[in-house]
Amino acid sequence: MNTSKLQVAVSEREMSRVAVKLFLGITEEWGLTDEQRCTLAGLGTRTTLHNWRHKLDANEPIKLSKDTLERLSYLAGIYKGVQLLFSDPRQWKNWVRKPNRDFGGASALDRMLAGRVVDLVDVRRYLDGWRGEHYA
Repeated sequence: MNTSKLQVAVSEREMSRVAVKLFLGITEEWGLTDEQRCTLAGLGTRTTLHNWRHKLDANEPIKLSKDTLERLSYLAGIYKGVQLLFSDPRQWKNWVRKPNRDFGGASALDRMLAGRVVDLVDVRRYLDGWRGEHYA
């Protein structure tokens, strides 16, 4: 393997480790169950979550599919968007669970738990638009 391919492989593994660590931290802060975590990450079973935790603890590489990495990226953006909108950490944690008329009375979390990538995209765009209104 040439040096540039090796660097890409290493950086992809490291990016995946960081993404998983961030995902687990965010979902822990939001008080989500493993079932909810699986839905958000697009995982079929909780075994993958268990394997991620084990690999993080053992400092082993983690390989994510492009779909999973995309989902985790949207969740990180949603989390950051909430932080930018609210100064109080309690609001960051509670916003995702509050009923929202713009989501038909459902919470952002309910919307995200529909399980499709587009649901994550919609919540992210909603926050970006809301932020634009407040900080334009």
